[in-house]
Amino acid sequence: MLDFLKRKPAVDPLASPYWPSVGHHMPLLDGLSEEEWGLLEARMRHFLGTKHISGAHGAAVSEQQRLVIAAQACLPILHLGDEAYAGWHELIVYPGAFKSRDSWRDRNGLVHEGERSLAGMARTDGPMLVSWKDSQHGPWLDGWNVVIHECAHKLDMLNGDANGAPPLHAGMSQEDWSRIWDRAYRDFCYRVDAGIATGIDAYGAENPAEFFAVLSECFFELPHRLHLVYPAVYEQLRQFYRQDPGMRLPVVGVDDISW
Repeated sequence: MLDFLKRKPAVDPLASPYWPSVGHHMPLLDGLSEEEWGLLEARMRHFLGTKHISGAHGAAVSEQQRLVIAAQACLPILHLGDEAYAGWHELIVYPGAFKSRDSWRDRNGLVHEGERSLAGMARTDGPMLVSWKDSQHGPWLDGWNVVIHECAHKLDMLNGDANGAPPLHAGMSQEDWSRIWDRAYRDFCYRVDAGIATGIDAYGAENPAEFFAVLSECFFELPHRLHLVYPAVYEQLRQFYRQDPGMRLPVVGVDDISW
């Protein structure tokens, strides 16, 4: 009857010799207030406690790797709540890029099928897959973050397949979102096709879902660049993620932009 008194308390995943040092060495997290840092840790505890993180083909995933990935994954949902990542429970870590045979739709609506080399994938049937080689470099402010990219897809999938139109919060306008994103996407595709440097990963021209994920990466890593190039999109993302990285991160990545 008193067996519950003998149960071991849950292990705190952040009670690690690597944390918080790992987090404090991530430029991605620079400028977080004490309150935001505490919120990030709360999100990480829930994430690490509810997501099964394993290495591909039975490979081991170190404690430090888990922390690096979790910190990046939890930054986008800092003010969205743990339930924002509901519906999936597994994260698979590959040592590097991996091959995947699947089908995908391009911006013209054509469906392609074949084998691709990927750094990450958010599957509609559950798991999220990431390359550790790419994930470990994600915290640097270069506009490339595979963990945030795939997490953005997961948020996009909350109302079905990823299509660049995630469920919006009360007070946000679906009409404004569609108009602003469509205009920016058409402009981006034009510039990519014309060979005009955008300072944003050209992969975003693949389709609206990738555009949303790529611009989410830019929002968290190079917010001033995104604000300079697509200010209306930046405002939509500020409302969607309920945070403003441009207020806390240094101004980088704008010197090479002539818009």
